Amino acid sequence: MKPFASSADLAAKEQTLEVLDDGVYALTAEGDPNVGAIEADDFLVCFEALATPVAAARWLAKLREHTDKPIRYLVLSHYHAVRVLGASAFGADVIVAHENTRALIAERGREDWDSEYGRMPRLFEEPASIPGLTWPTATFSDRFTIDLGSRGSLELRYCGRGHTEGDIVAWLPERRVLFAGDLVEAQAALYTGDAFHTDWSTGTLDAVAALGAEAVVGGRGAVARGEAAVSAAIGQTRDFLTTMRREVGGAYQGGGTLKDAFTAVHGALAPRYGGWPIFEHCLPFNVSRLWDEFDGIERPRIWTAERDREVWDELHG
Repeated sequence: MKPFASSADLAAKEQTLEVLDDGVYALTAEGDPNVGAIEADDFLVCFEALATPVAAARWLAKLREHTDKPIRYLVLSHYHAVRVLGASAFGADVIVAHENTRALIAERGREDWDSEYGRMPRLFEEPASIPGLTWPTATFSDRFTIDLGSRGSLELRYCGRGHTEGDIVAWLPERRVLFAGDLVEAQAALYTGDAFHTDWSTGTLDAVAALGAEAVVGGRGAVARGEAAVSAAIGQTRDFLTTMRREVGGAYQGGGTLKDAFTAVHGALAPRYGGWPIFEHCLPFNVSRLWDEFDGIERPRIWTAERDREVWDELHG
């Protein structure tokens, strides 16, 4: 049986800080979660928080080589533990997320923390440094605009249900730079275990594409620079989702089993995406969620450490 999720992925990843525009930063790490920051005239907005305060502090040390402005806003794209539990390191005045994200933290934040720690232990650098669940202090339903002074504005937007039911993007309209969270991945596999596959692959990605970004920082993978690369990243994300929908739907409607669906999806996706980060890790959980959707389960079931292992063993046993 394959090692569980990313439990055997223990090699350190090289982090790269990129300056995308004046005062616009992204940190990528060979398929580990991406983070970013945007300078206003006299403060910073940070995007995503990583899995622990210790991991976040290492990112902030790199950022402080470029700017010493105080952090006023910390923006969380969604509720997953590897994105939010490092928030205390930022000392932000305001932690912003979608209202659905706050509800999801209340509903399943503790279970998600335990689940993700089991799946991706390497990302939880010094887990004892986590003070507890991260709670947004400001939420919104559609749009939240931050005035950056002479540097323009930052628009936080809800584009629809996708990777979760609370994902948001951070859009710099004057710079044409988009921090897309896990709604878009560039050369990294998708995790869809808490997703709404139909919404995501249609209206939500349509709304993301309509922004007309010229640079996209996805949830994982390289920064997509230029219209062609941005289009490719959105197209890859859409293709991954539509291929899953086709293969799982075929197995479900043909009277197959969950394992039949997993085998079909793996065979369809692996030639193009199999070598990309976290592909093997994600796929069993992706297929399980999509099977539930075909079975009429509207909202994703809560993942627990126990359920994670049950699904993994069923599909790899």
